[in-house]
Amino acid sequence: MYNGLLHLHSLLRWVIIVLGFIAIYRSYSGMTGHKPFTSQDRKIGLFLMISAHITLLVGLYQWALGPAGLQNILNLGFGEVMKDPVYRFYAVEHTTGMIIAIVLITLGKGVARKDITDGAKHKKSFWFFLVAMVLILVSIPWPFRVGIGRPWFPGMH
Repeated sequence: MYNGLLHLHSLLRWVIIVLGFIAIYRSYSGMTGHKPFTSQDRKIGLFLMISAHITLLVGLYQWALGPAGLQNILNLGFGEVMKDPVYRFYAVEHTTGMIIAIVLITLGKGVARKDITDGAKHKKSFWFFLVAMVLILVSIPWPFRVGIGRPWFPGMH
């Protein structure tokens, strides 16, 4: 079950990345082109938020019950986990970065409900989504990251 959830978690990152870049593009073009904030903009933000929250739930399950998160902290102690860059990444850095990013995505989606101008909605959602995407991209265990890298797609080596 752990491997299946790990694969789901890895695949969902691509959904988040694609939707995140679409949301950033739509917000930026809406902001610079003085376009209305449409139902399409709301839907992209909603699907991004839903994907991020599902991925978070799967990730928290993996962190709590899998071998690389809480188990390392309980078995080795927090001090030892913090001394090892691989253990620290999965137990603390990845989780913290992604939770912050998902909070920002949720705030960016929430802008759509505010009683502010469409330009302000685009501008605020742009910044929330942009900062969230930077955090996500930095917090992903990309294959080129020594020691912590995971394959581009599940099952690839």
